[in-house]
Amino acid sequence: MVKERARILVVGGGYVGMYTALRLQRKLKAELRRGEVEITVVTPDPYMTYQPFLPEAAAGSISPRHVVVPLRRVLPRCHVVVGEVISVDHEVRTAAVSTPATAEEGMAADLLGYDEIVLAPGSVSRTLPVPGLAEYGIGFKTVEEAIGLRNHVLEQLDIASSTRDPAIRDAALTFVFVGGGYAGVEALAELEDMARYAVRYYHNIRPEDMRWILVEASDRILPEVGAELGRYTVTQLRRRNVQVLLETRLDSCADRVAVLSDGQRFPTRTVVWTAGVKPHPVLAATDLPLTPRGRLRCTAELTVDGAAHAWGAGDAAAVPDVTAADPGTDTAPNAQHAVRQARTLGDNIAHALRGEPLETYAHRYVGSVASLGFHKGVAQVYGRKLKGYPAWFMHRVYHLSRVPTFNRKARVLAEWTLAGLFKREIVSLGSLEHPRAEFELAAGGKPPHSPSDDPKGSS
Repeated sequence: MVKERARILVVGGGYVGMYTALRLQRKLKAELRRGEVEITVVTPDPYMTYQPFLPEAAAGSISPRHVVVPLRRVLPRCHVVVGEVISVDHEVRTAAVSTPATAEEGMAADLLGYDEIVLAPGSVSRTLPVPGLAEYGIGFKTVEEAIGLRNHVLEQLDIASSTRDPAIRDAALTFVFVGGGYAGVEALAELEDMARYAVRYYHNIRPEDMRWILVEASDRILPEVGAELGRYTVTQLRRRNVQVLLETRLDSCADRVAVLSDGQRFPTRTVVWTAGVKPHPVLAATDLPLTPRGRLRCTAELTVDGAAHAWGAGDAAAVPDVTAADPGTDTAPNAQHAVRQARTLGDNIAHALRGEPLETYAHRYVGSVASLGFHKGVAQVYGRKLKGYPAWFMHRVYHLSRVPTFNRKARVLAEWTLAGLFKREIVSLGSLEHPRAEFELAAGGKPPHSPSDDPKGSS
């Protein structure tokens, strides 16, 4: 039984934040009903994004609304606050929270008190000071970015089909992806697959007219699936006329020209940046111990080392891997660990409130799966290597089993079934990003936003 009323603050609504709150709802059901516990989740968005489905959402295989999980629906016993924690003073147990309401009221932030805090803000895109990247680069970490990129790619086909200028046409049909990890490889493979299908409906564009380029600074791609499957992936992409440039960096993309470290220059209207992530900057605005890389220093019980009543997991936390052969190894910052850490974290908070012993987080890495487009993929699971259709099928089965809620599982499965029975949808709805443009023009305002005006061409 909980000794006193406990206020639990969960910072972040991603994998760890949502699953921890979900676990706490179940483990502390009686305490919540009696009013002995209250759980507050502060998140920038009122939904959790299932990021492994972003490439398929970009390719049109899954509807965007089925890639996200509404937090208020799955966390009915929690208080969900849409906003951002901008700083934490753990010594006095308060967090400064900025919300849409504080902005309207002209306030910097509200102070929110807590007794236990779970720091799970996740990560943000890791960028480098590359000239032109801020102006012309496109990210691939949110559902909005994924759908914006889909619209952008289809609009480039429209531009290439309608222009008489060969330079504009070539730039529109050149797509540069930076980063050879999951996000970069899966996004490129799915969108190349979609674009290859789409050009059959353009009378003057052939698949070989498009140029797809993957730039990776290291000597391999998809390191998570092993060297052999990484080489296989490179071979398969090159057979699809994708240029895979290893040990190469993007030096500049100013003036819509991608300049690479090997001297190659590609005029392009599309530069997609997926070159890694870094811990959320809010961690630096706390008085909690951090590693040299800016992650929370945590114990195997998922407590913040040396800070009572503070907890961490996921991308934001450096959690010791007790199953690793080498001491000092941390668990990888991926979804497989995040979901499992959240369960242990929820259990341990309940144990702590009841004065019970804490559990140690221990999970041996199972393996990895990656999609390379429709019916194509690679996988390494329990030491077994799969390629092609079996790997693609395992990718879908695994992620269908992991996407939260039965509602989402059923909807995703239905969409996959329909996608297998009917042809792809290749409609660009870029105007959704600027829905008032036409009305503004009719009302005497500025003219509608056009793709050529946008540095990213994503309107």
